[in-house]
Amino acid sequence: MRTLALRGGARVEVVAAEWCDAFGVVTRGRVQLELRDGEPGPILGRDAGFWLRGTGVRALRNPGRRTARVRILTPRARTVTSQPPNDGGTT
Repeated sequence: MRTLALRGGARVEVVAAEWCDAFGVVTRGRVQLELRDGEPGPILGRDAGFWLRGTGVRALRNPGRRTARVRILTPRARTVTSQPPNDGGTT
């Protein structure tokens, strides 16, 4: 988990390879989603959550004057642990 701080008017590009499967939660201020076609998207306030995968978001922008904060959560890599089969204790 990481926290992204956006100063007033700041914009940060969403790079698909770095933000794959990321879920964001606005913890302070407001954040506007900028869509791939350059059009402004919705403005999200405190406690709003959003997925980035498959949404067409190319950037996050702070439309306000004060610093906005977004918590970015990304799933951890799944690991599969293999265990030897239980053979009932015979060798």
